[in-house]
Amino acid sequence: MSDSLAEQAYSSIRRLIVTAELAPGSVLSEAELQDSLGLGRTPIREALRTLANDHLVDVYPRRGMFVAGVDVRDLRALSEVRAVLEPFAAGIAAERRDDSDVAAIDQLLAEIREHKNVDIRTLIDLDERIHHRVYAATHNSFLISDLNRYYTHALRIWFLALDNVENLTEAVEEHAELLTAIRDSNARLAVQVMTRHINDFEDEMRKAL
Repeated sequence: MSDSLAEQAYSSIRRLIVTAELAPGSVLSEAELQDSLGLGRTPIREALRTLANDHLVDVYPRRGMFVAGVDVRDLRALSEVRAVLEPFAAGIAAERRDDSDVAAIDQLLAEIREHKNVDIRTLIDLDERIHHRVYAATHNSFLISDLNRYYTHALRIWFLALDNVENLTEAVEEHAELLTAIRDSNARLAVQVMTRHINDFEDEMRKAL
């Protein structure tokens, strides 16, 4: 979407869906979204169309639009795809990262050091920013687009399991190890750490759900 208002609408509605503030299966009202987000009909419609393409919104002729349901059985299929693409992306990121990527990575590492003991919401925000930074460092727009979409669906599942997630300290340490490997151009280690991270995520979600 080239229009900045449509992008703003997309980002805002996506966040409401991912965090379950708009619950799975709930009806989506264009008028209510316009009022709550302070945006016009056109950007809201464009955003909903894109969210439907992302499988976050279901559209039924003559019935309306609904927030897509979350099926925890999708976790396995999602993990199968991410287990291939995420380590691949981490390896490429370690090989291609540039000075701007390194600067951003150093900022994230400093943030990790400052927040050793984090709550789950802080960890989710940090995890999201780290993954997006890894994706950006691949400098491959097709890969970035696909990974962002898969990550969004994984994030929805994570929010469903919020109350039962454990091992936060280990997750933070994995983030630091991953970012350091990419910053130091250690592709082999970056692949290993990301593989472990994705596998650990699936295991933790299975226990929590």
